[in-house]
Amino acid sequence: MFTGIVEEVGEVTAVTEMGDSSRFTVRGPLVTSDAGHGDSIAVNGVCLTVVDLLGADGGGTLADSFTADVMHESLSRSALGDLRVGSPVNLERAATVSSRLGGHIVQGHVDTVGSVISRTPHEHWEVVRVSVPAASARYVVEKGSITVDGVSLTVSALGVDEAGQDWFEVSLIPTTLATTVLGGAAAGTRVNLEVDVLAKYVERLLGAGAAARGVQGLPS
Repeated sequence: MFTGIVEEVGEVTAVTEMGDSSRFTVRGPLVTSDAGHGDSIAVNGVCLTVVDLLGADGGGTLADSFTADVMHESLSRSALGDLRVGSPVNLERAATVSSRLGGHIVQGHVDTVGSVISRTPHEHWEVVRVSVPAASARYVVEKGSITVDGVSLTVSALGVDEAGQDWFEVSLIPTTLATTVLGGAAAGTRVNLEVDVLAKYVERLLGAGAAARGVQGLPS
């Protein structure tokens, strides 16, 4: 479980193709400072499991990097397949029981991939418009939470363009622009999206309730 508050921007230092999966090596001194084998680290919002820890000398002493295996399912459902050596990535360690929930409940299970449509700069912030597939758009509500490349953000507006493409907007403050990869995400950049899991549970429960009423012949 994560909070969507990025701890540092790391860097992909190696990508090894392994047939239907890939192994990523990511440099992130902060998130690896207390990491162990099997720990979870969110990379651009995707929960990955630490396979090995590597130091600057290639060993595990004073580790500043970790490796993680990314299965085909994760590659096909996220934008991790776009990453190359040198790509910056948002990193966050799994939350602890005593962590402050500065963002919202983030699972690290990407629902879909959107694309940055436009960026509109203002004096002290920047409005970023992102496309969202129709299947996930129903979970996005104004003033609700959404995770974009692992960053917990508040939806400031949403709509549908003339071509029928759903979109939402988020307003990025200077801190977010400076300390996450979203600050440099140009129009056309694909981004990982995770909608609020509570919305999916509510939909499931309401659907189950309606179905039960129908079976019992009760009014819906």
